[in-house]
Amino acid sequence: MNDELTVEFEYSEAIGLGYEPGITRRDPSCIVRVDGVYHVWYTRTPFGPSGYDATVWHATSEDGIDWEEQGEAIPRGAPGAWDEQSVFTPNILVGEGRYFLFYTSVEKPYTEEALTAIGVASASSPGGPWMKYEENPVLRTGPEGSWDSHRVDDACLIVRDGLFWLYYKGREMGLSPRETRMGLAVAEQPTGPYRKVPENPLIEGGHEVCVWRQSEGVAALVQPNGPEGGTLQYSRDGVHFRRIAEVRPPQAPGPYRADDFRDDRAGDGIEWGLHIGLRSRPLPFLERFTCTQLAGDWQLNG
Repeated sequence: MNDELTVEFEYSEAIGLGYEPGITRRDPSCIVRVDGVYHVWYTRTPFGPSGYDATVWHATSEDGIDWEEQGEAIPRGAPGAWDEQSVFTPNILVGEGRYFLFYTSVEKPYTEEALTAIGVASASSPGGPWMKYEENPVLRTGPEGSWDSHRVDDACLIVRDGLFWLYYKGREMGLSPRETRMGLAVAEQPTGPYRKVPENPLIEGGHEVCVWRQSEGVAALVQPNGPEGGTLQYSRDGVHFRRIAEVRPPQAPGPYRADDFRDDRAGDGIEWGLHIGLRSRPLPFLERFTCTQLAGDWQLNG
């Protein structure tokens, strides 16, 4: 029995979602498979490398390697709407016979001090059409001085104990992106209301959020920022995380979720997904990652 997990990754081009001059593709959602077809959503924009002037797009694949872009899934809001400026960093949830796309928006006009919020849209099929929830946003920044007073972003969801668990990244006003931390809000329905847990923040570090059901608990890949950066974390209860491996993780990974967001099974882990490509290009693009080694005892240190 190993005393800790070992995790390694390999990378290859995501055909159809690779580098394209003048186009940014970034922040892929978790991937789901419906009727033999894989689906992913992501931030797309022709206006530079960031997501602060973007919309959410959709692509499909039969093999997880060769992808076909299907078009825009979530547009910006109408003038005066909370999501007028941009919609970005999407993630998917399957529940109650429907599909729920969570996404982030930022105040207009965008400035470094602008606040973000998280909203949701739903559809009866992964191809849409997507209807935005009338009571959006479902998660807002915290009060002045709180750990998430400036940013809430990058929703990543699991279903556990009959509840919907929304993990997200947060940042306090005045701190840098390298001082991002991870938190959790829980709801009884996919659209909320979401209640932030009192234990927040759960992980001191990271940037993009990537969590999944693993064994009887929850695993998290933490990006290389902050005191817990560059680690794989595990929690039996989904709240109290501990590092169990040092890793060099994919950037903003969206793994294939073989668990289908089911609450009646232990998590099978992740094997592959999409992330922001590591090759040198003028603008971000998406490529495939494969988890090539995952050995050890998930119950240790969890």
